[in-house]
Amino acid sequence: MSLTIGVDVGGTKIAAGLVDEEGNVLRTARRETPAHLVDATADAIAGMVTELREGEEVSAVGIGAAGFCNAERTSVVYAPNLAWRNEPLAEKIERATGLKTVVENDANAAAWGEFRFGAARDVKNAIVITLGTGIGGGIIVDNHLVRGFQGFAGEVGHMQVKAGGRRCGCGLRGCWERYGSGTALVHEAREIATVSPASAVRLLELACGEPQKITGQMVTQAAQEGDPVALDVIETVATWVGRGLADLTAILDPEMIVLGGGVASAGEILREPVARAFEKNVTARLYRKVADITLAQLGVPAGLIGAADLARN
Repeated sequence: MSLTIGVDVGGTKIAAGLVDEEGNVLRTARRETPAHLVDATADAIAGMVTELREGEEVSAVGIGAAGFCNAERTSVVYAPNLAWRNEPLAEKIERATGLKTVVENDANAAAWGEFRFGAARDVKNAIVITLGTGIGGGIIVDNHLVRGFQGFAGEVGHMQVKAGGRRCGCGLRGCWERYGSGTALVHEAREIATVSPASAVRLLELACGEPQKITGQMVTQAAQEGDPVALDVIETVATWVGRGLADLTAILDPEMIVLGGGVASAGEILREPVARAFEKNVTARLYRKVADITLAQLGVPAGLIGAADLARN
């Protein structure tokens, strides 16, 4: 049995797992991310690898990092929420553990996991979208992960969908993730609760009467209870998601689109309006097979499963 270790590094936590060649996670470890300490983050990853490999024959390590990773899969060029700038992460982990290490963008790793072992395992061309604080993406074309010239491909959340729109953390305005992400969901809900508190009764109940305490989980809960304001908020965000997917489809012509990430945990309440908006806006819809839009299957471990498989292959 071929075993590898996958690591998913986020701004607040590091999750790692011992993964077999069928995508099964056999053992896990988790630590807080020392986000502002470069060497401490690498040390934490190396410590988790050492913990997980004890008593096992492990061939390689794959790291999914929330940032821009170079084409060689050795370094994190830039990580918005971590202190990594041209960080030679693979070299550090290899030196500490003696194991071959590859580094990949976390959304790409999650997309690869869904392609190999999850919702997209039976197709050759897919787009996997991670709807969380922002929008991450991974693109599979003819069974290959599209990485681009510098390794930066798949940053779909920074397509500009509205000229002069909301300011984005990337420095531009009008990026897709400012309208179709979990952050956008919360923005819409808080705005309604502030300007029209009489209509947002249920959301304000969940937030103890304070609009700024409304969370995405609260919006999902209220929507699942049938609250019309929460459903309207989800519809607004889902429409933006569907429009963006239609634009990507005009370029990439996928067979399947997979929705993952924390926002997608809302399930059909989100997927259905996304699919409606997508079908309404996709080009040549009367003359093409419209891509299936489905929910991710692997859940939170998708990133570490994908990273482990990329390291194996």
